[in-house]
Parts: sequence; structure tokens; C-alpha cells
Amino acid sequence: MTVDAPTGIVEVSVEVSGGTDLPDMPWEDRPPGESRPLWRYSGNPVIPRDLLAGSNSVFNSAVVPFGGGYAGVFRCDDRTRTMQLHRGFSDDGLTWVIDADPIELDPPDAELARVVYRYDPRIAFIGDRFYLTWCNWYHGPTIGVAWTRDFEHFQQLENAFLPFNRNGVLFPKRVGDRFAMLSRPSDAGHTPFGDVFYSESPDLTFWGRHRHVLGTIANSWQSTKVGAGPVPLETTAGWLLVYHGVLTSCNGFVYSLGTALLDRERPWIVVARSAEYLLSPQEQYECVGDVPNVVFPTSMLCDSTSRRLAIYYGAADTTTALAFGYVDELVRFTIEHSITP
Repeated sequence: MTVDAPTGIVEVSVEVSGGTDLPDMPWEDRPPGESRPLWRYSGNPVIPRDLLAGSNSVFNSAVVPFGGGYAGVFRCDDRTRTMQLHRGFSDDGLTWVIDADPIELDPPDAELARVVYRYDPRIAFIGDRFYLTWCNWYHGPTIGVAWTRDFEHFQQLENAFLPFNRNGVLFPKRVGDRFAMLSRPSDAGHTPFGDVFYSESPDLTFWGRHRHVLGTIANSWQSTKVGAGPVPLETTAGWLLVYHGVLTSCNGFVYSLGTALLDRERPWIVVARSAEYLLSPQEQYECVGDVPNVVFPTSMLCDSTSRRLAIYYGAADTTTALAFGYVDELVRFTIEHSITP
């Protein structure tokens, strides 16, 4: 279905696997005087660090429509600073009840049952089930994969890649006849480098056809490393990718949010990429926390009728916040402010 853009130059038709009509998704109108294509929720942070008894922080989490409301998988660091994944549910995407116990995965064998940490989940609905990806430990960070239909039982699959890798994000549909994933090869530590790569699989077990997608850009907000954010959104202009970019300041890393458009048939090809960030650490809850100066997008809701977006992002590695916008405006901004990929 094609709908005129809210302020309309670029015409875009949204195609999202699964339910796309979300009239009751979290939303707040653009504040008076705000001209940027993304604006923050006035009630941020939407999920505080202590929502769970005993939690140190709740951030970098995945939210999807589910059962007339919303389900999520949340990164919850406890007071021992163990990183674990917890399920949660909400009627409106704003007020959440999160399970106090970490998610138990059913692994394919005992070799993958050993857990050191799990963090930074993403969720893609493909076919008849929800696929969960996260940063998993197996002799170092790698990409874990599991699926669920009810958010109660999670069947773990083989890890997608060898260590070291982070930010595994599935596409919400097969590309051609194969599953597709974005990731960021890394090292064992805090990784002062990183580009986005594309990989394909016939069965979610064996991965190949690795292609380079995005690299860093010198002297910019994304000069140190870049990584995929929420599950990409398919539009007639290409796959809309919201991602994070990092610069190294005299006071450490600074994480900001940007956008790119990827070719629909060959998603490793960049159609456009915004030169400017769309959201950077400027509010107190983004600048002050366990890791200061972090805006880290991880999930995105889209109502296909109104073309509205709600983007969940981790703030200062401590809380979860929300930003809003329109698909058409983000696409137009990305094209009009594009730099040479």
C-alpha cells in the first residue's frame, strides 16, 4: 500500500513481515518547534534501571508486537553484573512486566549449554515464529540464535559464527531463498574497530556468502566503529537500516544513531547513508550512566497505515528509552543527506 509521506517528498511503501497494522503502538506527536526527523519520548527513560528487584540496569532490548500487545526480550544486568536475557510483556509498549528469572534456552547439545553471558538481543518474526539473536559467549563473544512462538519456550540453534562477533541482526524475510543476517566481527574486548557485514544461510545453521556493507568514516560521529541496530524495515526505496556509529573522544566512546538504505535484492549494497547522526547523547539519561554517552538502537515498531515509527534504544548502558518518527521522513533524510558509501 502506497501512502503519501507526512510532509512528503519521497514516496515509500512499507512492507514488514508479520503484523504491520499497529494503531495502538507507543506514540507521541512531534513537539512544537522540533524539525528533526526523530524526537524523544517525553517520558524517557521508558524502562528504568531498577524495574526488576535486584537489577543494576535494563537496556539494549528487543520489542515486537505479540498477542494483541507487545513482548520483549530484555538485557538485564544484575547486581553481580551478570548479563542475562529476560522476557517481558506489555499492553501498550510503555509499561512493562519483566520476568524476574532469566530465559531458559533449550540448546541443541551440552556444548552450547554453558552460559557466561547473554546480552543485546534482537527479534525478527519470520514465517511462523520469532527468531531471537543475541551476543552469546562461546570461547568469546559470538552470535546466538534461538526461536520461539510463545515467548515461554525458546529452542536454541547453533551459534551463527565463530568468535569474535557482535550485533547479529536478522532480516525479517528471506533474501531470495536464504535467511540473511547483519553482524559486526569484533575482538574479545571492547573492540576499538568494527564494520557491518552481511551473511546468508539456507537453514540458520551454515552461514556464508559474507559481504561487506558499512565501514567507518574518518573524522565523523562514526569514525571508530559501526553496528546494525533494529531489524531492517523494507520500503520501496530499499531496506531502512537504523544503526549505531561510534567515535572515540578524549573521554572515551560516544555512540550515536544513524540511518542507511540498502538495496532490496542485494542488501550488502548501500543505496544511501546519512552523513549526519539523527540522535546523539544529549539528554542526561544518555550522557550519565554505567557507560556514559551512549544511544544504542535495538528494536523498532512500525504502523504501516500511519507510517509511524517507535525506536527503542539503550541509554548510557543503563536504561531503555524511546524515540519517534515517520518512515518517509527518515528515508527522505537519509537520501537528501547521503554521503558516498
